[in-house]
Amino acid sequence: MVAMMIRQGGTRLSGSMMASLGARLFSHSAAGTTSIAGRGFASGGNSSLVGFLRGSIPANDAGVNWIVGVRSCSTVAQQQVQNSGASHPSSAAQAADSTKEEKEIVSYWGVPPVKVVNKDGTVWKWDCFRPWETYQADLSIDLKKHHVPLNLLDKLAYWMVKVLRMPTDLFFQRRYGCRAMMLETVAAVPGMVGGMMLHCKSLRRFEQSGGWIKALLEEAENERMHLMTFMEVTKPRWYDRALVISVQAVFFNAYFLGYMISPKFAHRVVGYLEEEAIHSYTEFLEELDKGNIKNVPAPAIAIDYWQLPPDATLRDVVMVVRADEAHHRDVNHFASDVHFHGRELKDVSAPLGYH
Repeated sequence: MVAMMIRQGGTRLSGSMMASLGARLFSHSAAGTTSIAGRGFASGGNSSLVGFLRGSIPANDAGVNWIVGVRSCSTVAQQQVQNSGASHPSSAAQAADSTKEEKEIVSYWGVPPVKVVNKDGTVWKWDCFRPWETYQADLSIDLKKHHVPLNLLDKLAYWMVKVLRMPTDLFFQRRYGCRAMMLETVAAVPGMVGGMMLHCKSLRRFEQSGGWIKALLEEAENERMHLMTFMEVTKPRWYDRALVISVQAVFFNAYFLGYMISPKFAHRVVGYLEEEAIHSYTEFLEELDKGNIKNVPAPAIAIDYWQLPPDATLRDVVMVVRADEAHHRDVNHFASDVHFHGRELKDVSAPLGYH
């Protein structure tokens, strides 16, 4: 009997407690009056928890409101919290913070973005080269000069280039735009390899290079600009790109080994390679003059790089590119002659700026 009375009393007590707390724990108003920390946590964020740990929330009822806010929020209250959070312009604030962070990083390291302008005050639009790197090609250079092979090494270099030209003729035939693209991907390798080798040699021997490091890197950069130009004229297809990758992989390693063994032979090969380039661009011009290739307007990058007139055409581009190849021919034959006379490149001043 006594046990039954105790059980009934306990049931009434628990029922009254649940009745008094039900409205507080499970009503929408209670969920809506929770603390900022509770709302932030209910919406899935952790910033309120970090703030609570750092003491940014008052300690008198923050813990209670945080717990009640998490556990007593109904689905409707959570939806209201999420909607209120979505209406807050957080995306714009995040974008502003990221922009501010980028500016702070640039300012912190002291490397601001370079803003180059033309002489007329307009913004320079090319990042790959600057106005002071542009020039007017010397079209008066002799295109018919040829180095006659004098010894076995020269003859080997000459016939090697002749043999390498055969598969190129078979593959590209009259597609001179694609041929030029392939030629420039190969022609840009020797200058970079030679400059790299001389750079490492200068570091090992603690000696000057006579300016040849910069001269060869200038050649490589000039050939790369040829490629960037013809990329605008000819849109390469997937098999053209695959061929470029294959040829460059083979040629780079072969030329690297050849330059290690004999720089004299390596420069002679490039000299003959440039002679073949002159021949190819001459055929390109003949096809343009015959009308077999459309003489389209020159790309904007070519107009700015070679300081061409605004109405320049593809024929004008081929003319200046051919002149550049003639200059590269002279430089590499000259470098080979320096080695042929038993001297090193550092002993002779390099032809800097000789495009």
